[in-house]
Amino acid sequence: MTPMHQGRLKVLVVDDSCFMRMAIRGILAKDPQIEIVGIAADGIEGIEKAIELRPDIITMDVEMPRMDGIAALKQIMAKAPTRVLMVSTLTCEGAKATFEALEAGAIDYIPKNISDSSEAQKVFREELLNKVKQAGSSLVQFGTSVKRSIAPSPAAITKSRFSKRVNCVGIGASTGGPVALQEVLSRIPANFPFGIMVAIHMPKAFTGPYAERLNAKCSLEIHEAKDGDVLRPGLVLIAPGGRHTSIVRQGAGLTVKTDPTTLFPQYLYIPSVDQMMHSLAEASNGSMLGVVLTGMGSDGFKGMQFLKTKGGVTLVQDEATSTIYGMPKACIDGGVADEVLPLEQIGFEIARIAG
Repeated sequence: MTPMHQGRLKVLVVDDSCFMRMAIRGILAKDPQIEIVGIAADGIEGIEKAIELRPDIITMDVEMPRMDGIAALKQIMAKAPTRVLMVSTLTCEGAKATFEALEAGAIDYIPKNISDSSEAQKVFREELLNKVKQAGSSLVQFGTSVKRSIAPSPAAITKSRFSKRVNCVGIGASTGGPVALQEVLSRIPANFPFGIMVAIHMPKAFTGPYAERLNAKCSLEIHEAKDGDVLRPGLVLIAPGGRHTSIVRQGAGLTVKTDPTTLFPQYLYIPSVDQMMHSLAEASNGSMLGVVLTGMGSDGFKGMQFLKTKGGVTLVQDEATSTIYGMPKACIDGGVADEVLPLEQIGFEIARIAG
């Protein structure tokens, strides 16, 4: 990775709302590490200023007149590739547009809560600052080629090193996760003989549309999890946003249980990968493969650590293909990763545990 310039991160703010432009500008300008180099009121102006100002990061609204954020994003990626953070409304329509933007090259998104509550404003401020800084330090490079591992065909992969018995799979992810998870699940056939539980950091309004999108694009059956759902072969359950998800054993089956976040105040990220992994490892008595993909922070490390004590096996995404290396790095540095693979090989490796 070529290091970014020494100095402040240059940010361009693109939003049709004067209020939001000023709010985002005001939040970011207070940080000494950030410089606002321009603002734009729609997608066309955003493209022009991206080419002229060459910012390090762009915050991009989705719905704008003249040209929306997704159309502008695609042109920016073609003409002046830049790290783009989408500013998305917390609605089903906002979620669908956000996932389209991520597939088109946006690095991440920031949920825009219209609420006037001081708590909602505080959450938005913190998330905006954190994600701008994370985007500034990310491995994603634009305008230059990044060395990525080439995925072999399934037949070309050597015999799996996972010799222990596995009866289920748990996957955790955060920043960069929506696109990464789709890549992984698309490599797994519909007749996969185990259930897969996923926890990915997303707000409540996003997990349902995301599960629907994955279900339409992958061979596996994929749904947003709800209380009482049972993990079964060929089914992927996405932990719902806004709550924490546990898996408990009921008879011979593994059943989903969701709880309000107040019951688990120790977890910063929602839904918690640690809680999902820990509970699935317990319920399966360690007969489980745990997978951690790209994401900021260290959520998932403690869950994977517990899984190792139960005799389970673990797999994490490598640095070169991670949008943000935080979650995989925590597992590697903590000594709980049995295998480290590029994103393109992880789905194949999961599929082979059934062999």
